[in-house]
Amino acid sequence: MADVAPALRALADPGRQRILAVVRDRPVAVGDIAEQVGMSQQATSHHLRVLREAGLVTEQRDRTRHLFVVRTDGLAAVRDYLDDFWPTHLRALKSAAEAASRG
Repeated sequence: MADVAPALRALADPGRQRILAVVRDRPVAVGDIAEQVGMSQQATSHHLRVLREAGLVTEQRDRTRHLFVVRTDGLAAVRDYLDDFWPTHLRALKSAAEAASRG
């Protein structure tokens, strides 16, 4: 399983969550992202660098513009990590329900 710690740390920041929402469906330029999330371009660039290093966004260049979009494979690794918790949780829930019905 991939190391998801950098992605989880990146996702913990509300500003980065807002950025991911902006770049979810299509590539968006840094300046447009900054405007939509209400951050300076410098702060937005910093957050985008963290998201890129965590594997959650990818950068494309269109002449002088830097465009960012969500990396679905990066988010899939986080989802796979979280999905691993469900079988254990469901087994515990089943055991608790069975114990309650016996008691």
